[in-house]
Amino acid sequence: MNDMFRLPIGDVVENVVRWIIDTFAWFFDGISVIFSALYDGLDFVLSGPPFWVIIIVFAAIAYLAKGWSLAIGTAIGLLLIVGVNQWDNAMDSLALVIIASAVAVAIAIPLGIWAARNEKVSSVIRPILDFLQTMPAFVYLIPALIMFGVGVVPGIVATIVFALAPGVRLTELGIRGVDEEVVEAGHAFGASPGRILRQIQLPLALPSIMAGVNQVIMLSLSMVVIAGMVGAGGLGGQVVQSLSRIDISLGVEAGGSVVVLAMILDRVTSGLASRDKRTKRRSSSVTKLDEKTASPQRAPIVNA
Repeated sequence: MNDMFRLPIGDVVENVVRWIIDTFAWFFDGISVIFSALYDGLDFVLSGPPFWVIIIVFAAIAYLAKGWSLAIGTAIGLLLIVGVNQWDNAMDSLALVIIASAVAVAIAIPLGIWAARNEKVSSVIRPILDFLQTMPAFVYLIPALIMFGVGVVPGIVATIVFALAPGVRLTELGIRGVDEEVVEAGHAFGASPGRILRQIQLPLALPSIMAGVNQVIMLSLSMVVIAGMVGAGGLGGQVVQSLSRIDISLGVEAGGSVVVLAMILDRVTSGLASRDKRTKRRSSSVTKLDEKTASPQRAPIVNA
């Protein structure tokens, strides 16, 4: 009974994917070369210096983001990774996460802005984002493997696709959440749409956009283990290896290192967002104080 009404959706998609691969093989080869070069370069920057140099750099970034408490916590967490002998694997995974997150954010923010300013684009993008967010993460690896083979590149591509959706959604939500009266005031003063976007909508939507960036990074880290199944290596490869060997010790050490990286990146990105918010609040209060000080004082009226 089911054979009579079976829809060959999977076969159609497979044929389309194989046609795309055969037609645009040169394009996928170029992407593979670019991503491989970016990954190798960033991995060399992270893994080449002594571990204490990288720890100092990350602690300094954490201090700028949220102060001494986060800087000390970052240093302790990274020293813990060194202590369980997962430093090189952690830097490999961090390089993958940084590249995938940067590409995903570079795609997500313009798409979110476009969707916020155009209802037709939003109606087209919304079901695509629903599909990307509900599709099991393992499914992304199948076309990535066919297009790019085994290695770090399919892991990066699958991570980009998996982590893209929240960046688009939160950017669109932030732009749409800007007070319409503020935008109308910009139009009333003769500001162009581009200037309104740069000087009004983006600054006011920045907390929501930064939340999207944070979610992109977190989802990229969650794909590290899955990317290890296609030869991406790093901590994901260690987790997969521990699973195949039923090695509890290795699994705890590699999984704990992923957790440490996730906590550091989460706190740093949220700290940078709140720091920017505090800076804007402080500058606006200073501006109001200056205006109040500069305003002419009205002389008291004295009755004769």
